[in-house]
Amino acid sequence: MLTFTVFGSFWLEIALKVGVLRRVKRLALTIFPVALIFLGWDAYAIASKHWRFDAHQMLGVVGPFNIPLEEYLFFIIIPIASVMTLEGVRQVKKHWPVGDTDEL
Repeated sequence: MLTFTVFGSFWLEIALKVGVLRRVKRLALTIFPVALIFLGWDAYAIASKHWRFDAHQMLGVVGPFNIPLEEYLFFIIIPIASVMTLEGVRQVKKHWPVGDTDEL
């Protein structure tokens, strides 16, 4: 699913020149605070045995706090795809200000 998400939205970076990947600091400030909260939630839930990940449906790479690689990638790729989609819509609609523009 992550691969489909990449192919489904990352083309906007090239086709519409949304520039999301060029603004790394802005993207990191958007994604990482929320990702840390959800990864902390994951770590707690795994440690408490509230949920687990099926080893047959994983790549087998497990990171810190016993969280699978796929989960880390999920909290990076999905938000990037969301930001790219938002910026793609802004690019097409023109003059659709969001919190970082001077037009507010």
